[in-house]
Parts: sequence; C-alpha cells; structure tokens
Amino acid sequence: MGSAIFKLSLISSQLDVNNLSVFNWLVMLAWILFMAYFEGYKGFQKGFSPRVAARLYFLLENVTYKRLLLAPLFCLGFFDAERKRIIFIYCLTSAIFLIVRFVEQVPMPWRGILDVGVVVGLSWGLLSVTFYSIKAFAGRGFIFPNGVPKK
Repeated sequence: MGSAIFKLSLISSQLDVNNLSVFNWLVMLAWILFMAYFEGYKGFQKGFSPRVAARLYFLLENVTYKRLLLAPLFCLGFFDAERKRIIFIYCLTSAIFLIVRFVEQVPMPWRGILDVGVVVGLSWGLLSVTFYSIKAFAGRGFIFPNGVPKK
C-alpha cells in the first residue's frame, strides 16, 4: 500500500490546482469524502484491516510452510479462508486491476483528482492495518474473526 500511495501521490502532485474550476474542486472534495468513507472507513477500518491483523496473528501460532511462504496472500485471504471470502478477494482484486487500467487512460485534471481520493483511502487503510496489527499483537482485547475455516 505504501508503494501505491507514493506512486499515486507523485501523479497527484502533477495536478495544476491553480487552473482547476470550481466544478473540479467540488468533484475533488466529493471524491475525497467518498473515498475516505467507503474505502478508508468502511472498507479498510471496518473490514479489511482487522481481518488482516487477525490472520497475521493467527499465522504466528499456526504456521505451515505454505502459509509462511505465501504469508502476504494468506493474510489477504487468497487461501485458507471461507469459500465466499476467497471468491470475494479474487473478484475484488480483478476489479481493482481493471479500474487501475482504466484510470491510467484518464487525462488530467481528472486523473489527478481520482488519484487524490485513492491516496486518502489507501492512507487510511495503511494506518488502520498498522493500528489493528499493533492491537492484535499487544493482546489488549483484540477480538476479530480471522476467517480461517475450522478443520
């Protein structure tokens, strides 16, 4: 996420804010608020981040060669998860890939405006993953389902 935030920040910095219309500013503000709430708060803070932290903590006590070798994919839920979660993760990853390919073709200022919102959402996500991971390992009442099926 840090790499994506950095790269998108570089693209966003090319946005000529002095030449944006009032409409552009309104769209950017609305997009930032939308991404902060739906990607940052609802997506990351309320779902993705605590689940990743729970799976990371689970991995510590339930390590296998496969899980260790593919730890990032395990923590994201690409395997050893409920079937519904695995399908969701693959669909979400595919959708994100397609959206990124589409947005790469969007001209400025719209590309910069879109990227500013994504940077806000991803930054929120990175902070929440860090927060929940620290909370999970600190052992201070962190209870969140890890989504690993019982065998």
